[in-house]
Amino acid sequence: MNDLSKTVLASPVHFLAFGFGSGLSPKAPGTVGTLAAIPLYLLLAPLPLGWYLLAVLLVVVLGIWLCGESSRRLGVHDHGGIVWDEFAGFLLTMTAAPQGWWWIVLGFALFRLFDIWKPWPVRIADRNVHGGLGIMLDDLLAGVYAWLVLQLLARFL
Repeated sequence: MNDLSKTVLASPVHFLAFGFGSGLSPKAPGTVGTLAAIPLYLLLAPLPLGWYLLAVLLVVVLGIWLCGESSRRLGVHDHGGIVWDEFAGFLLTMTAAPQGWWWIVLGFALFRLFDIWKPWPVRIADRNVHGGLGIMLDDLLAGVYAWLVLQLLARFL
């Protein structure tokens, strides 16, 4: 076990910011972090929309602090292993999504596409907003793009 793994597993702040440890993945931590968000989505999906939105809001507000604090403690802005922002972006993507695994897979793929591609203004937010808000904002914007496409597909398919 390396020093980062020990740090993440020993600290509740890092453990949550690193997506329950999923951000420790040596390859594609953002993708692994998004996969790790699926069980949380499955727990929240049966909630009425208002409660689901409240849960997402709590994940976002907590995430701004968590990501910023973890980043500060590590001394690295937006460390690649910090994936709580992926949790928030994926949960936002899946807001009011139709039920079924097909939609989860599609939501996952769309969120990863927009998170990696970073179309305007996602890229601007990624480069110019700092701290916990900056870490979260680009993923939330990617989540909005993915949500829009997912909702359009749900309406027209």
